[in-house]
Amino acid sequence: MTAIQPQSRIFVAGHRGLAGSALVRCLGRKGYGGLITRAHNELELRDKNAVEEFFVAEKPEYVLLAAAHVGGIEANFTQPVDFLLNNLEIQNNVISAAAAHGVKRLLFLGSSCIYPRLAAQPIQESSLMTGPLEFTNQPYAVAKIAGIELCHAFNRQQGTKFIAAMPTNLYGVGDNYHPGHSHVLPALLRKVHEAKARGEGSITVWGTGAPRREFLYADDFAEAAIHLLELEDGKYGMLLDPVRPPIINIGFGSDVTIAELAAMICRILGFGGALRFDNSKPDGTPRKLMDSSRMRALGWAPRIGLEEGIRLAYEDARRIFAPGLGA
Repeated sequence: MTAIQPQSRIFVAGHRGLAGSALVRCLGRKGYGGLITRAHNELELRDKNAVEEFFVAEKPEYVLLAAAHVGGIEANFTQPVDFLLNNLEIQNNVISAAAAHGVKRLLFLGSSCIYPRLAAQPIQESSLMTGPLEFTNQPYAVAKIAGIELCHAFNRQQGTKFIAAMPTNLYGVGDNYHPGHSHVLPALLRKVHEAKARGEGSITVWGTGAPRREFLYADDFAEAAIHLLELEDGKYGMLLDPVRPPIINIGFGSDVTIAELAAMICRILGFGGALRFDNSKPDGTPRKLMDSSRMRALGWAPRIGLEEGIRLAYEDARRIFAPGLGA
């Protein structure tokens, strides 16, 4: 049996982000009443002393570490120091405090970019650190790998029960639509929305359009994460190995090319213009399809398909975009 109860104190770090807000919604639907959250202006996770004081005062029993410095290919490429240092500081402080204060279970959110650029497809958890990373997001990937290793180290040295979930590309309600710092799906949603509003005849997409990407609706990911938190001790313990890192993939199970994604978004939004591809821009990793068979074997499966998910995401995005141009 798992020790988690409806009133267990659960800290969701990064609750205003895409993954974090989905986790909060999922916990609410499931009736968990002991939720703990802090906005960035209330708790700076890069401040070790502030994090320590928070854990002393709030005594969380479970931690979902969704807080991170994130962005798309352009932001990763132009701000490598920020992506490396900020994520290392957040992870080190929260994971260390969780270990020091006896947190029962911690779930650390990683990223599919931790895997080698040319990993065999679909990517299995055993592919970690078997080859070179994708250069355009290497600092972010290195930080996430360090977080996984820190969880593993605490498990081995102090007997903690910390695991790391590796989600594929997430999208959905609460996504980031900043024109220079968003991921490919929200970036395309905004670009197509604006082009349609302006009556433009085409949009330009970074790269060749050939790379393949897998996408998972954020609320489906949240269901998977809480499912892991709720596992009975025997099944949860199978994820804690003294030799292998405590990671588990969470993906949708199929992928599309960037060109196919762009065409789908154009169709959903009713934009009839042409798609132009800027071959001078980097493509990133050729393909990132996750092998999520271990997660499915634990009793979880995604519910929301890509087209339905894009429609739901756009319905939310239209409330964020300003009238007309979405600026």
